[in-house]
Amino acid sequence: MNRKIVVGVHELETSAAALEWALHRAEALDAPVALVHTVPAAWLSKKYGYYNSIINDEQALVRQIEARAAELAPAVAATGSLRSGSAQHVLHELSEDADLVVVGTHRKAGFAGDFFGSVSMQVAAQSSCPVAVVPQVSSDDRTGVVVGVDGSEDARDAVEFAAAEADRTGQELTAVYAAHVPSQRVLKHIPEEGIADRLEEERTVLAESVAGLADRFPDLVVHQLFVTDETPARALLQAAATAQLLVVGSHGHGARGRRWMGSVSHEVLGHAPCPTVITRTKNQSS
Repeated sequence: MNRKIVVGVHELETSAAALEWALHRAEALDAPVALVHTVPAAWLSKKYGYYNSIINDEQALVRQIEARAAELAPAVAATGSLRSGSAQHVLHELSEDADLVVVGTHRKAGFAGDFFGSVSMQVAAQSSCPVAVVPQVSSDDRTGVVVGVDGSEDARDAVEFAAAEADRTGQELTAVYAAHVPSQRVLKHIPEEGIADRLEEERTVLAESVAGLADRFPDLVVHQLFVTDETPARALLQAAATAQLLVVGSHGHGARGRRWMGSVSHEVLGHAPCPTVITRTKNQSS
């Protein structure tokens, strides 16, 4: 059996998309699911007279979450628990022994929409394993897996995750690379052949990022999208507008990397049009 999928559940309504997405994945992978609901520790002191009332209500919600999971995916071993503490701290601890953490958002996603809640952002930034943030959007008519590449170790891990997911789900994979093209004020001083050579070098980075996938995933269809007129985040958001899944590396480094995401992954999460996975390079969480 695979290692578990941890799902952070706030309320049934706002977490419905994340819960359904996680259970569907768990069913396909024969993976157990931990359904986690948290209450801030400051509100759970037994010295307060309302302690028992809060516990009873929150435990009732956990039972409702378990019942909903059993209804959606009766074959999945899904167990609910009530934890004391902040959601980001609890999920960070549980991520140490998980394959994936899944969280939802109370905001609807959209290219020009609102940002995800800060809790989802912090969970994605601090987790020791990949994190899927699932917006409340319809999954109908969505196809393909999109991954951002830039030649970094983080991006290589993202490609591996995305390729495996695309192959497992029978989807095509699109690797997106946004070239670092300077402003026209700078370009006017560079010979055309110099610009062409530089862009060719960056095209090579894109090609090398997906090299070897055909050997490991012989049935996988891989597309390469080279973008020169958009920022990396916007290029990814546009490419993933109708995708089933978007995958991005965290771009964290060392201790700082455990608490902060790179600007690209942060912006992508803020406006993600589909379920989005932030992968973690293994040595970031050590």
